[in-house]
Amino acid sequence: MRVVVQDAPFDFGREAESFAKAQTNMGAVVTFTGIVRDSAKGDMAVMEIEHYPGMTQKALEKIASEAMERWELGDALVIHRYGRLHRDEMIMMVATAARHRVAAFEAAEFLMDYLKSRAPFWKKEIGADGADWVAAREEDDDALSRW
Repeated sequence: MRVVVQDAPFDFGREAESFAKAQTNMGAVVTFTGIVRDSAKGDMAVMEIEHYPGMTQKALEKIASEAMERWELGDALVIHRYGRLHRDEMIMMVATAARHRVAAFEAAEFLMDYLKSRAPFWKKEIGADGADWVAAREEDDDALSRW
């Protein structure tokens, strides 16, 4: 299991290939990457993501460990960026490996739902009219509640 919180961009292809090649006796690898999209207003210049390093790392490691146990994963990878990101930049990546595809898919969805609704990151959209903090969305909480 590997959890990385970083400000630098990551190479999705390299990370996915490295993760997949490291697996033995796993029947499925699932990957997902989140990309910064424009604000609802359509004028976002940049998204600024803040976090408390020690707290964030521990929280993500805890949830990744939970996914490892709950779905009997062979491995898991979580990468999440912070700092100033522009539209269309990769913000996060999740990869899971399991003997069977259902476990790999469900564990990946669980991790993504957690990252979207509970991970200790604070996001601010900065546009022409100033900055707005991104509020939690009810549908994200609903997605997490199924687990």
